[in-house]
Amino acid sequence: MSLPEELARITGPGFVLTADEPVEPYTHDETQGLAARPDVVVRPGSTEEVSGVLRLAFERGLPVTPRGAGTGKCGACVPVAGGIVLSLDRLNRILEIDRENAFAVVEPGVVTETLQEAAAEAGLFYAPDPASKGSCHVGGNIQTNAGGMRAVKYGTTADHVYGLTFVLPDGTVIEAGGKNRKDSSGYGLVRTIVGSEGTLAVVTRAVLRLLPLPAARGILLAPFPELDMAAEGVQAVFGTGITPSALEIMDRSAVGYAARYAEKEFPFAEAAAQLLVEVDGDGPEEVEGDLMRIGEALLEIGALDVFLASERRRQEDLWRIRRVIAEGLKAFTTYRSVDSVVPRSRLIELVRKVREIAAAHDLDCCCFGHAGDGNLHVNYVRTAAQDTVERWEADVRSAHEATVRVAVALGGSISGEHGIGVTERPFFGIRHTEAAIGLMRRIKAAFDPRGILNPGKVLP
Repeated sequence: MSLPEELARITGPGFVLTADEPVEPYTHDETQGLAARPDVVVRPGSTEEVSGVLRLAFERGLPVTPRGAGTGKCGACVPVAGGIVLSLDRLNRILEIDRENAFAVVEPGVVTETLQEAAAEAGLFYAPDPASKGSCHVGGNIQTNAGGMRAVKYGTTADHVYGLTFVLPDGTVIEAGGKNRKDSSGYGLVRTIVGSEGTLAVVTRAVLRLLPLPAARGILLAPFPELDMAAEGVQAVFGTGITPSALEIMDRSAVGYAARYAEKEFPFAEAAAQLLVEVDGDGPEEVEGDLMRIGEALLEIGALDVFLASERRRQEDLWRIRRVIAEGLKAFTTYRSVDSVVPRSRLIELVRKVREIAAAHDLDCCCFGHAGDGNLHVNYVRTAAQDTVERWEADVRSAHEATVRVAVALGGSISGEHGIGVTERPFFGIRHTEAAIGLMRRIKAAFDPRGILNPGKVLP
């Protein structure tokens, strides 16, 4: 019996695609210039079916690449080793919104925004808020420990995952954690899986913490004449003693790409950089007061103006511009994104260094990101100087490595939220010692002794 036939016996007919069928959507994520074809795509519909698929792959020694929505930016779900793509898009149910305990129980294929909306209907709040929330899956967020806009106040995905059901490469099903707010009973298997990029196990169910829904939100937009000054403004915001629910930085080129893609005008589009600050709280008066204090602090350090958006429609317009920057870059440029992160106080130094790196390599530089977390998405854009593919690849790789080295030297890391996958793997040793990498290899071997799960990712 052929592999597709054996897989179809597990999942039922209609849920297995071979190379002769339309598998192109499963060959790539949002990483430019990276794609690979699997031998077969399988779409299981339950934990039991996932277990059956993995057991078969384990017995045959076949590589398996778990996949969510494919919105990642580091190639973590690209089947670089061929074999089986295990798509989790059919596992897309919200199993429970538990209002009494403030938890959601979901399958990995649930779209993040769908979960947010379901929680809000129950008067609750699911805080993780990636820019791609309208298309990305909760399972992908778990596997990359996604952060997003509101991580500055509410933390990353890991801070909201309290329980997981996951399947080991040999088909063994494990349940870890649950709805307990405290659980000090052995090694932290949940935290080990979160951020592992599908290299250790396949998640099929998650128990996620929910919070009370904020009663009010407000947004402040502040333009600056220099990007350095906007970076300095981040510290000024926190100097007020207020923790914003979001604090984003955007340079002029980022705003330009977003406005062009969204076909919308954006306030202060000619400013060198802007800060987008969101505050939430118990009522409009509290939120407005906090925004006023933040606005005064930003004006004191050189903001050109301050614009407050209290109406929900205007807030959504401003957030849309921020959320589509990456789409604008993808539509109108050739670029390489470097998901750099440093301690918040070192953001100014990082901003200066990446512009120096861009100039040294004859590249344009487009910067935006979660400034409140010190998480800057540095995008090196191809120019006329890269007149061949070979020159482009050489220049951008050199700039990429230089950025990683600068971030690490400033006390930061390789990736803030996008993960390692394929694109950051060559730089892993810049951040981690041989001893640390050796320990990670032993963890990988304990979970996946045959090395079938998402091979070619994360570890060098």
